[in-house]
Amino acid sequence: MLGIIVLPLSTMVTCKETRAVIIALHKKGFTGKDIAASKIAPKSTIYRIIKNFKESGSIVVKKASGRPRKSSKRQDRLLKLIQLRDRGTTSTELAQEWQQAGVSASARTVRRRLLEDGLVSRRAAKKPLLSRKNIRDRLIFCKRYRDWTAEDWGKVIFSDESPFRLFGASGKKLVRRRQGERYHQSCVMPTVKHPETIHVWGCFSAKGVGSLTILPKNTAMNKEWYQHILREQLLPTIQEQFGDEQCLFQHDGAPCHKAKVITKWLGEQNIDILGPWPGNSPDLNPIENLWSILKRRVDKQKPTNSDKLQALIMQEWAAISQDVAQKLIDSMPGRIAEVLKKKGQHCKY
Repeated sequence: MLGIIVLPLSTMVTCKETRAVIIALHKKGFTGKDIAASKIAPKSTIYRIIKNFKESGSIVVKKASGRPRKSSKRQDRLLKLIQLRDRGTTSTELAQEWQQAGVSASARTVRRRLLEDGLVSRRAAKKPLLSRKNIRDRLIFCKRYRDWTAEDWGKVIFSDESPFRLFGASGKKLVRRRQGERYHQSCVMPTVKHPETIHVWGCFSAKGVGSLTILPKNTAMNKEWYQHILREQLLPTIQEQFGDEQCLFQHDGAPCHKAKVITKWLGEQNIDILGPWPGNSPDLNPIENLWSILKRRVDKQKPTNSDKLQALIMQEWAAISQDVAQKLIDSMPGRIAEVLKKKGQHCKY
């Protein structure tokens, strides 16, 4: 029986030297099991090195198959900088710019390189354009209410107007389909050239949804209509949800909201206003999320005419639970904190 050479741990060698020692022992007649007993390398590694030697006659490890990488790390960094300079640049356009830097690569390769750096293609979020004044006003508002708790926000009635359109025109629709089913009836979202639009006004608080008003067709919100809505819808909501308890009313800076006659009327009713409300700040108003919930529920039932749409809006609004309203109000401290953290820019809400 052949003797076993045991190498002390202090003589453990580099990968290339390890392979040489293993092959030398193999040539002397030692089996893989014998060599593994020396603990020079894991058993699986020893067998792999011997197998490679038998197949190639060399101790050099075969290089991985496949085409060589087309770009260097420096060129990859350049691609990233080009993309970050303009986030909207397409992969085809990036490939053309990259080619000017000496890299001939396809748009697919460009997408793979960007993906390695965590840059993925996604639909851009739609948010109102913020002017310097908007940003300043947002910061002033958030600093003023930064210490408010969810309980404090629970004493606020939030309000807003929103449009509803027939045939799911309020957004894009995703469907799952097989090849050849692109135009199958169940996979198509019907559209019309001039979709009928219904405008509604609503309000809510942590206590639940309040009144909802559907404006008559072809009626634009003006100070007369707004005062009518406040008198017929807001006052009953305040009485029902808060009674004699003090609360605040929130509305944005739309011209009809800021009209002198409206300000005077609200004062006469002893209704205190939250604010001043910063312009272009739907992310600070939780009723925007309530509208999204309502539109999804209505669109899901696919109303086909104006009457059905109006009926579904009223039905689904009344079905929104107090828990949903409470959770939206509870998000207010987080909204305030995030706007402050982002120095007045949009937050995720």
